[in-house]
Amino acid sequence: MAVYTARRLVSLILSLFAASLVIFAAIEVIPGDPASFMLGINARPDTVAALRAEMGLDQPLLIRYGAWMGGMLSGDFGISYTYRTPVVDMVAGRMWVSIPLAIYALALSTLIAFPVGILAAARRGGWVDKSIMGATQLGIAVPNFWFAVIMVQIFAIKYGWFRAGGFPGWDEPLQAIRALTLPAIVLALPQAAILARIMRSGLIDTIEADFMRTARAKGRTAGGALFHHALRNAMIPVLTILGLQFSFLLAGAIIIEEVFFLPGLGRLIFQAISQRDLIVVESVVMLLVFAVILLTFLVDLAYAWVDPRLRRRAA
Repeated sequence: MAVYTARRLVSLILSLFAASLVIFAAIEVIPGDPASFMLGINARPDTVAALRAEMGLDQPLLIRYGAWMGGMLSGDFGISYTYRTPVVDMVAGRMWVSIPLAIYALALSTLIAFPVGILAAARRGGWVDKSIMGATQLGIAVPNFWFAVIMVQIFAIKYGWFRAGGFPGWDEPLQAIRALTLPAIVLALPQAAILARIMRSGLIDTIEADFMRTARAKGRTAGGALFHHALRNAMIPVLTILGLQFSFLLAGAIIIEEVFFLPGLGRLIFQAISQRDLIVVESVVMLLVFAVILLTFLVDLAYAWVDPRLRRRAA
């Protein structure tokens, strides 16, 4: 297990380095100069040059990349061009919205998908299975931003059960959870549909394996064999989807945060792009990439725990 973990850790570090190069290069080729954008089209050239020097934009790309990466490694994400405040403070404030929202949505999707997928596999071929698969196909097909608008119209505006938008802060925990409930449901249902289908497919493949017939021959009931033998073996593809889903929920909720006016990381990136605040875009995107790669690393370790063959293969 130690050899496998070490190899995956080296892969994580190399992936982060490659990602940092791609992110920095991609941000730098975006048209438009932040200093000119901030000062307007009528700004004098010497004023623009002075602002570029103040923001460090007149330095060579290699030096700027080194300074940015050195700051990231030391926890200094730089100073926002627009707000003139440390980026790390801006990120810290937004993380307390995006991370709880992602965890909330992932918990809801898991609580929905596991029993639904297991039920569909246990009743495969029947009307229950067909009904569940039809519902999951609909859940995947419906755009989440359209679904968000419908949910707001029904549960926030018509009935007033939840907030239509905004976030009151964690000083009022119940109100904060209430504000995140609708966005979490909107994010969770499509992910639950995907996860339920993966769970069903994995269980059906496992149910038809030889060891399941052996378990039944030894006296296991169908339900006992399903839960004690098939479920763990079907978890490998499910773990993959869970890791990817949390990454998507954390980094890909920009539209939902815009619909519900949530001050999260996705909305911060959207605002920074529109304001040409490159240091914020670079730092937040790199942080999200780090989260995605770290989650992939943890999923790989979970693979090795679930499937001992991976540990033996790496030894």
